[in-house]
Amino acid sequence: MFKMKALTCAALAIAILSCARVAPAQVSLSIGVEPTCPYGYFDYAPYNCSPYGYYGPDWFNGGVFIGAGRWFHGPHEFYGHVDNRYDPRRGYRGPLPARNEEQFNHFHGNEARDGRGHRGDAGHDAGNEHALPGYHGGGHGEEHR
Repeated sequence: MFKMKALTCAALAIAILSCARVAPAQVSLSIGVEPTCPYGYFDYAPYNCSPYGYYGPDWFNGGVFIGAGRWFHGPHEFYGHVDNRYDPRRGYRGPLPARNEEQFNHFHGNEARDGRGHRGDAGHDAGNEHALPGYHGGGHGEEHR
């Protein structure tokens, strides 16, 4: 009798499990909207706007920031200069720009970074990097992209 109950339970379990539908896995990853900052944003959370002078011209294509951290969209082997004296993780306590603030132009790089938080070699000296490509200067009221 015991064997018959066990066999019946096993058959019932197999029947129930074989009728179950397979649900497709749904994976959703939301990284949020890329910060809109005049001079770029740091490559680490919470992705605050970086101050003027942190990123060098290597980080801009036609005056547009190529991104950092989860929104980095530069070349795979990219390393561009930064001035780490403006990094809060290195002791910078000065002002940080607000989002959508207008740009101005001056830079002195002392380190190269890859856009994903790693230091490395940019393959060139930062000494002649003083202007954002595509930046034309100007007074207030002009729009810079």
